Amino acid sequence: MSARPIAGLTEANLAAARAAYGATITPGLLRRLAPWVISALLIGYLGWLWIKFGLTPELLLKGATKLGVFIVNMFPPDPGPYAWEFLEATGETVGMAFLGTFFATIIAFPLAYCGASNVVRNPIIHFIVRRIFDIFRGIPSLIWALVFVASLGLGPMAGVLALMMSDFAALAKLGAEAIENADRKPVEGVMATGASKLQILRFAFLPQILPVQLSQALYFFESNVRSAAVLGIVGAGGIGYYLSDLSRNNHWDMVAFILIVFLVIVALIDMVSKRLRGLITGERR
Repeated sequence: MSARPIAGLTEANLAAARAAYGATITPGLLRRLAPWVISALLIGYLGWLWIKFGLTPELLLKGATKLGVFIVNMFPPDPGPYAWEFLEATGETVGMAFLGTFFATIIAFPLAYCGASNVVRNPIIHFIVRRIFDIFRGIPSLIWALVFVASLGLGPMAGVLALMMSDFAALAKLGAEAIENADRKPVEGVMATGASKLQILRFAFLPQILPVQLSQALYFFESNVRSAAVLGIVGAGGIGYYLSDLSRNNHWDMVAFILIVFLVIVALIDMVSKRLRGLITGERR
């Protein structure tokens, strides 16, 4: 084949350039190098964090030794004369989680439809609603607890409102995504009857989405039981206050009793919630 000029070059000149300067970087070569480059960056970042946080073998050994002392002091678990108070505070924590999840679910239910693009067709409204979800989801429940403790005072109501504010946007976003992924056949069938928009929501979307939303609410309740225990540390009520106070005063046997009771309750809630989710979503084992 005769050489043909391409942008001032001939095939012969191009072959000579390749021979002189070596093979060019190809997409295949980039794909092979990418894992190594990413691994090197990750290792470098971890090394920087190690130095930044001052992690040394001496510090890790000291921390592990102190942790071992705490664990030894936890046995045998002993509530002392405060067993009933601990149980009551644990029940308060579960109640905070339940009410916070309940109110968040009520708020999230209509907002999910407002955030679904196949229900609200206006792209501007859809964009604004979704960004509102992102803003509220980005604020941790601990921050909300600090805000409500400062405004309402100490007590479980601050914890309930903190869980509500941190969860409703996440539940609404998950519900909106479930609505957007709903089966179109029931929707088209109801629309063919000449139903109104409200009737389409009631008879086409709701039967599909309600089990999903209830299942998500139960999952959030499980998670909030654990989160509510942390909120008590900042004065939002529940068992967290006792855990914080007792650990500061080195009453590790009482801390162990609280942890055991709390873990048993959480395990029971997880079991019941899992069974309820299976019944709601129609799963069979």
